[in-house]
Amino acid sequence: MDWGLHKDIDEQIIRPAGKALNISKALAWMGQRNIAAGLWGRNDYQQMVSAVRSLWPLVKVKMAPVSGSTRQNVTIVDTVNHRDMHLRYRSKLVSRRALKRLKTDLQAMVESKSLCVFAGAMPEDKLWSDIIRIIKGCHRQGARMALDTSGTALREIVDTGEVWLIKPNVSELRELLGDKIKDNPVSLAKAGQKLLEKVEIVLISRGKKGAIAVSKDGAWQGRCIARRKILSTVGCGDYLLAGFIKGLKDKLDIDFALQTAIKVATARACGWTERKTWPKAQRQIKVKTKEIAG
Repeated sequence: MDWGLHKDIDEQIIRPAGKALNISKALAWMGQRNIAAGLWGRNDYQQMVSAVRSLWPLVKVKMAPVSGSTRQNVTIVDTVNHRDMHLRYRSKLVSRRALKRLKTDLQAMVESKSLCVFAGAMPEDKLWSDIIRIIKGCHRQGARMALDTSGTALREIVDTGEVWLIKPNVSELRELLGDKIKDNPVSLAKAGQKLLEKVEIVLISRGKKGAIAVSKDGAWQGRCIARRKILSTVGCGDYLLAGFIKGLKDKLDIDFALQTAIKVATARACGWTERKTWPKAQRQIKVKTKEIAG
């Protein structure tokens, strides 16, 4: 693959995605009921509903249709050389009016002990206050907040002190703390601990190196211990977060949740989430975790 060439491809897949919907689909794959909420372009709303219908009743779609078309991302996966490319078009769906509708929708959905995942690119600066009001509103209703975003939006929302869990990768963690953190378990665990005054859990994605989970009870590292053929890393971070949430729901243990998270992300990377059941993938993927000393 290079510029100026005409190449045949093996397969083209068009599917409704994005971080939030990926997390909903991952939870459904593990048998966990959830609600897919957020904003979706009215022009392609029905296409999304039709595609997600197969996941009903595990995924209940309550997206708010707003004027326009949903952003299209093009991902090119080179399975021979194990690389991919992401071409993104900036979303134009978000407006103050759209966020007001989303806030109203969430007020009707969110209950005490709900878990709300806010994921994906956040709107421009002038709308951050609206996003923060939505998060604070969910918090007042008794919900816990998980956050998967980046840049200034990540820092602004974390600073509210109302987020339960964040899932940065190493680069996003460095940006959040303004520090050149070394990509090793001890350094990452110490960096995560600096955030525990504002959040309860920091889940750090390390790509093929696995992940690290940090809480007031300690820090754990984990990775898949068997080499497997990777088809694509697209969406693996979303599946990692979904697996961690599901693991904590099934068993209130950070170590267990981290194992579950890495298994789900690995299954996604191998393409098993399209071809195998979660119980089968869970048995076949071996993960090693251990507590980080110091």
